[in-house]
Amino acid sequence: MLRGLTTVSFWTTDLTAAKEWYTELLGVEPYFERPGYAEFRIGDHQHELGLIDSRYAPAGAGAGPGGAIVYWHVDDVPATLERLLSLGAKEYEPLMERGPGFVTASVTDPFGNVLGVMYNRHYLDMLDARP
Repeated sequence: MLRGLTTVSFWTTDLTAAKEWYTELLGVEPYFERPGYAEFRIGDHQHELGLIDSRYAPAGAGAGPGGAIVYWHVDDVPATLERLLSLGAKEYEPLMERGPGFVTASVTDPFGNVLGVMYNRHYLDMLDARP
């Protein structure tokens, strides 16, 4: 039924500032834009990270962090966390060893969205198994 991650969407009250911040963090410009929306393709599978003007948020959407965290695989969680903090993100969940081969941390970006980072041995195993 669920076949794969397509787009993670983050709300922002300042789309221009969010595009600049994520361009700096990711090292790439959005590949797709329209009024009120910008989208980046990132990572090994070119997953999409969308930034949406908060004016388009569904009725009742909360202003603070939500109840789910999407974790993006990174090769070095401590270094990634340090970079995120240096760019103005705030720690949401500290660096945690979750077991052999699994380390997580998360931050709140300057726009109120939770961004999780994780070293995940299973992710690397999946990449190694590809033809």
